[in-house]
Amino acid sequence: MQGKARKIVQAILYEAIAVACVAPALELAFGAGMAQSAVLSVLMSGIAMSWNMAFNWLFERWEARQRQRERTFLRRLLHALGFEGGLVLILLPLVAYWLDVSLWAALLTNLALFVFFFVYAFVFQWGFDKVFDVPLSAQQAKC
Repeated sequence: MQGKARKIVQAILYEAIAVACVAPALELAFGAGMAQSAVLSVLMSGIAMSWNMAFNWLFERWEARQRQRERTFLRRLLHALGFEGGLVLILLPLVAYWLDVSLWAALLTNLALFVFFFVYAFVFQWGFDKVFDVPLSAQQAKC
């Protein structure tokens, strides 16, 4: 699977699994109720999905220009760090507002989510590539 179809399937699967994990965790951590936690999770998911599409587009443009195009451990690590680090910054004001907590508490919440999602993103992307093959941008040029 390649192109837009790959990106859409990747983003939807990634976020559906994420919402199923994050909503109960937020409810347990903040006691805000499952409905409020679920809505926040869906909002964060929508933002993350948009960021996922934009970040992957940028990453694959960069990747396609590299001499070595294989998705090594280091490249996967950089991908996960870039995606999750950017998302922490993007979600900070939303989490603070929605949960009615300080920016510091929101940052700590985002950092906890970062730790979870850092591992999750790495494992998900690796598994997705195993099931659907890597995108053309990560395949070696054929001579």
